[in-house]
Amino acid sequence: MTAVAVPSPPLLHPTCPSWWSSPRPSFFFFFLREERWLLRRRRTAMARPPVLSVALPSDTGRVLSIQSHTVQVFSLGLLWVCYSGCDNGYVGNKSAVFPLQLLGFDVDPINSVQFSNHTGYPTFRGQVLNGSQLWDLIEGLAENDLLHYTHLLTGYIGSVSFLTTVLQVVDKLRSVNPDLVYVCDPVLGDEGKLYVPQDLISVYQQKVVPVATMLTPNQFEVELLTGLRITCEEDGLKACNTLHSAGPRKVVITSALIEDKLLLIGSHKKAKEQPPEQFKIEIPKIPAYFTGTGDLTTALLLGWSNKYPDNLERAAELAVSSLQALLRRTVEDYKRAGFDPSTSSLEIRLIQSQDEIRSPQITCKAVKYS
Repeated sequence: MTAVAVPSPPLLHPTCPSWWSSPRPSFFFFFLREERWLLRRRRTAMARPPVLSVALPSDTGRVLSIQSHTVQVFSLGLLWVCYSGCDNGYVGNKSAVFPLQLLGFDVDPINSVQFSNHTGYPTFRGQVLNGSQLWDLIEGLAENDLLHYTHLLTGYIGSVSFLTTVLQVVDKLRSVNPDLVYVCDPVLGDEGKLYVPQDLISVYQQKVVPVATMLTPNQFEVELLTGLRITCEEDGLKACNTLHSAGPRKVVITSALIEDKLLLIGSHKKAKEQPPEQFKIEIPKIPAYFTGTGDLTTALLLGWSNKYPDNLERAAELAVSSLQALLRRTVEDYKRAGFDPSTSSLEIRLIQSQDEIRSPQITCKAVKYS
């Protein structure tokens, strides 16, 4: 029997056309190698566009905002964790980012918590960012030379491990920009109720307060941070001085109920050898509860104090006046919708109040302490 040679089938890539198996001269493969080399070289040589907020910084700046985020929240007019009713609401980054953008800032938000709704519902879905995940995001920014920020803003933080990582973030950002302004809203609780684990208080006292540029606690939070009971205006000023001695140059007690008056108490220590400049603003009471007002107040204080870095009372006047105009609009809109605003918590009309945020008319004046 005569053996017949059976040719092997050609080895074709599944996507190759049939003509690929036909004989080709060697220069064809040389040409392919050259083309691939040129493409790789072109990609390597192509300049990466600059980050314009870094290359061409504005008069405002670039903010990294690390706060909570929920699609839907429970609310009782408190800052973050609330227990009655159900509103679509603006809290955390949802309350802070938009106003800062209106005031001219580039803002990069990192959501420490992102839930479909508050955990008081029968079910919820979402994510809680842990410290290693936060640091992974920071490392990604660093690898691409994107860590030049003028401001860091932090709000609700629910664990010691995450707060410890935030402190590492502060160090990392200041290694890039030593003039970084760190605005810290130490969200611990309100009206005698603690929102966070007890052990966060000592971390704020010992580690966070010393590195903050501006601190914006409410009355309950400043009492926790200083150990002082605030029953009169003198107590508030003393608490501000105690915090100054720990580090921050600017302290704003955003709300303090003293002798049936709702006050903002501000204090700016411009030099170590000089006493701080201190003032108060009486805040008109509105018979309603709102969500996200603390987060919004801190964002507005950051924005306006950047424009008036040596005039904290002016920045506070603008922030409080802006907030009051927004809250009045909120109440009026609920009334127009046929709802009694005093019966439940209200979602603030943030988007509808752009003019009040950008160009507020000062209606709440500061009074200096002598």
